[in-house]
Amino acid sequence: GERDERNHRKTLRLIKSAKIKQSTAYIEDIDYVAHRGIDASHLKTLIRCDWALKHQFLLIIGPTGIGKSWLACALANQVIRMGLSVLYKRFGLLMEELAVAHRDGSLPKLRAQLSRAKCLVIDDWAMAPINDLARQDILELIEDRIDNGALIITSQLPVSQWHGYISEATMADAIMDRLIHRSHRIELSGESMRKHYKLEN
Repeated sequence: GERDERNHRKTLRLIKSAKIKQSTAYIEDIDYVAHRGIDASHLKTLIRCDWALKHQFLLIIGPTGIGKSWLACALANQVIRMGLSVLYKRFGLLMEELAVAHRDGSLPKLRAQLSRAKCLVIDDWAMAPINDLARQDILELIEDRIDNGALIITSQLPVSQWHGYISEATMADAIMDRLIHRSHRIELSGESMRKHYKLEN
């Protein structure tokens, strides 16, 4: 009916604006055998997306090529199916965008764009060096999420090493404190998935 048509149009609009890297990643295709380390019952609760509605965070951790990005994109697509807006960003590029925005005065616009997304995906966290300005940006971004929306982070770096990565102790404490208390964690292990799928992770 007309309502279905309206919902369909909205979903298409959300998909387009999300710019998800793996737009065809869907939770129905999760391979529980290949994705070792996935607890099926834990994942089933995450697929309901309550965490997204409650502005909670998902940390997807594991070695390169294991399918972290794919899983993040599948969960982000699920959030879109719930009618919520998503925005996908690679960590390194996001840090560059923020740095440029500081210089050219477009920071309020970029912050507003990030803030509008009900779920922000940050892929490949900690894969770029950061400076004081970037630390401040990360803290503000996470602070903003606490009130405004959910966050999915993928990273090759174990969470235990994030504090050292951020490096400035006070800032690292502040960032980690906000991240850890609101987050669900999925730790993936096993061989690279690149053998099984053509994954760009």
